[in-house]
Amino acid sequence: MNRTTLSLIAATAGLVAVTSVAALVTPDAAGADTEGTATRRPVQRTTLLCPAPSSSDVAETSYTSFTPVTRGAEGSGTAQLLAATEETPDGTAAGKSSKDAKTGKKKTAKPVLTPEDPGKPAAGDASGADAPALVGTAEGKFAPGWTVQATTEVSVGTGRGLQGVTCTSADTAFWFPGASTAADRTDYVHLTNPDDSAAVVDVELYGKDGELKTTAGESITVAPHADEPILLSTLTGEKQDDVTVHVNVRSGRVGAAVQALDDKLGGDWLTASTDPSGSLVLPGVPKDATSVRLIALTPGDDDADLKVRLASASGAITPAGHESLHLKAGMTTAVDLGDVTRGEAGSLVLTPTGRSVPVVAALRVVRGKGDKQETAYIPATAPVGARATAADNRAKGTTLSVTAPTAEAKVKITASAGSEAGTAATQTYTIKAGTTQDIRLPAPSGLKGTYALTLETVSGGPVYASRMLSETEGGVVGFTIQTLPDDRGTVAVPDAQQDLSVLQK
Repeated sequence: MNRTTLSLIAATAGLVAVTSVAALVTPDAAGADTEGTATRRPVQRTTLLCPAPSSSDVAETSYTSFTPVTRGAEGSGTAQLLAATEETPDGTAAGKSSKDAKTGKKKTAKPVLTPEDPGKPAAGDASGADAPALVGTAEGKFAPGWTVQATTEVSVGTGRGLQGVTCTSADTAFWFPGASTAADRTDYVHLTNPDDSAAVVDVELYGKDGELKTTAGESITVAPHADEPILLSTLTGEKQDDVTVHVNVRSGRVGAAVQALDDKLGGDWLTASTDPSGSLVLPGVPKDATSVRLIALTPGDDDADLKVRLASASGAITPAGHESLHLKAGMTTAVDLGDVTRGEAGSLVLTPTGRSVPVVAALRVVRGKGDKQETAYIPATAPVGARATAADNRAKGTTLSVTAPTAEAKVKITASAGSEAGTAATQTYTIKAGTTQDIRLPAPSGLKGTYALTLETVSGGPVYASRMLSETEGGVVGFTIQTLPDDRGTVAVPDAQQDLSVLQK
């Protein structure tokens, strides 16, 4: 794809991003007027896509679903998570229909999980390498802010450790800085098609010298209701440690995520960077990170110069030796920041030194030493906005990081009831400007099972957040990090009035 086309895509993506923020990311409560022209209403339907979790026979995957209680949501509704190729219990096609071999009658698919009520998590599980990709649909009272987390434990082999991904909605363009085609990496881009017609997708790779020549990256057909895992190293003969993946959908739509697996350093899911932007925030670098690597790309025709800052617990600092970053147009740049946090939680903030040029970025974070190292990824993300939701939190091993890069902000955090038992708890926190705070979570009393977290911006500047899950097995501290952008539980609906004059001649 030539650079002019990329520039047009970047500009279009930027316009879409601005439109989405105006429509969806606002502190107004559901039902409030927006400048007298629109009213915020809860969404009525949400569809989420979960990629096939693992190719390991020893993989154990847990799925957790949660819908926060939303004022104004409908009094009824349903939500369920099904294999992409199965059909729903009411007979509505969610994928290819299946029939009983003896009777020839349609079989009723069994959901992986079915939530009971908003405000309470629902859980399910899967084992082994045959666990399929899933398509989830929530309607009515279950739709606003519906969130599903897939967390996989792999005890041995490539990518061993904890792998987590927040199931996403379908879209037409994705950027993944931080992937690799190196010999010690096994990276797959998973493309999940939720629709009844095939999708056609281009997968482009950008390395340190620009776009890589690919042998099979163009016009990839993703069948209806299917998950297509594509091994990145089969698309090009070039072995590069740091690659940016661009998924561009020619027709249809897909969900996309990169499963990045290392022979020695474990692995995790790499989700898409937020739309290309001149300023980016990458929240929640663990305080005990032993290695932090920044990978960035400017997709357009122009070079970018960025100021690099770390919003730490004590304030904004400049990483020694990494005060700025120069990005050549269309070339992936990677910088080792070492143990940049130095024992304090932190968030990386990238801002233009001069003219703003759209950029995408992600961090590869390593914890542990020697043969007990594990890896996770933090893509640049959108702000929490009105509300963000994280499912699958545990009594131990959950860390929530919140940063306010530009101005002091106040956030309300609610820990839900447990999936088995427990009472919800809420607390409000103040985040000082330029700092990152690891939150001491309000624990649900009598907790059994997992719980969900919701963050709401109460006042002040924009806040960004991520959640880390950590679990130790065999001396290896497995961990996974998910960023928490706005959960898009409400949408702006323009006010309308009946005008009979349009019927007059």
